Amino acid sequence: MTKTMKSRNYSIIGEENQRARERGLIQAEWYTSPVPRQRLRELMKRKDGPAIRDTLIWFISLGVFGVIAYFTWGTWWAIPAFAVYGAVYYCPAQSRWHECSHGTPFKTTWMNEALYQISSFMSLMPATPWRWSHTRHHTDTIIVGSDPEIHQPRPPVWRILILEMFRLLGGPKTFWIIIKRAMGWLSEEEKTYIPTTAYRKIRWESRSYIILYLGVIGLCVYTGSILPAMFVGLPILYGAPFMVFIGISQHLGLHEDVLDHRLNSRTYYAGPVIRFLYWNMNYHIEHHMFPMVPYHALPALHEEMKPDCPPACPSTWAAFKETMVALWRQRHDPSYTVPRNLPSTAQPFKY
Repeated sequence: MTKTMKSRNYSIIGEENQRARERGLIQAEWYTSPVPRQRLRELMKRKDGPAIRDTLIWFISLGVFGVIAYFTWGTWWAIPAFAVYGAVYYCPAQSRWHECSHGTPFKTTWMNEALYQISSFMSLMPATPWRWSHTRHHTDTIIVGSDPEIHQPRPPVWRILILEMFRLLGGPKTFWIIIKRAMGWLSEEEKTYIPTTAYRKIRWESRSYIILYLGVIGLCVYTGSILPAMFVGLPILYGAPFMVFIGISQHLGLHEDVLDHRLNSRTYYAGPVIRFLYWNMNYHIEHHMFPMVPYHALPALHEEMKPDCPPACPSTWAAFKETMVALWRQRHDPSYTVPRNLPSTAQPFKY
């Protein structure tokens, strides 16, 4: 039987923002699992080594698959070659900007910032606006009216979900926003979480993106081929499906407006390739509960938190399937959330 539920305004400057404030959900105290303090300090220790190793492997892999894709251009082999190149380009770019925005992968500050700027450009996630947006996301995770990174309302908008499989909506929209930011424009929502001291940096950052992409377009015109854009720019579109497959499960189908990451975030097990490309973001409950723990320590943190958390989904496919089933059910029952069960050793949920 279909359940009716009043459609909510997911804008962070709408009436839901005031409602969340009245309920004490904004900048609130969140539940944290009881990890021993000394053990947590050990896990939070930053190191340059793992991130340098993984960054070198990423760029070397990108070069190898790029060369293979280049030499297959003009043949049917180019389709699988560029599919692999797109996945290796876009998925790590997404996960690297995300992790480096926290400043945790490297011990050396400039290394974090350098990889953050590079991966932000590669994934078309402008560095400064997304740094502040993601800060708000962690402060008020999936709090309707305050979190700017809730990717789907309830019920979900399937047209957007399908288009974003290839970033056909967000990609062009972001390009247009970058052009407007280069001229000093910011949305009213952005002004609620981006400090005025960052406005100048955003303008120049946007202008640099425009110059770089104009360079790629100019190279395409000069060569009479879209091949240059297939290596820089278009992977944002054709590399997106793999990222959607492994990343859509972070929060969708779970609870809104709770102060317990065990209820609104999803952890799942994945193989070594996906964990490398995704930088262990499959451990998403752990990441949200303790965001200052570097990506390379998340598996160990997972073991510490396991007695206090719902069982992890057994695979990437299982997490994706659980998410899509939940979204499908929310078409007619927007209140539906995936049931979460705790082991007997866990503290009760904080609804």
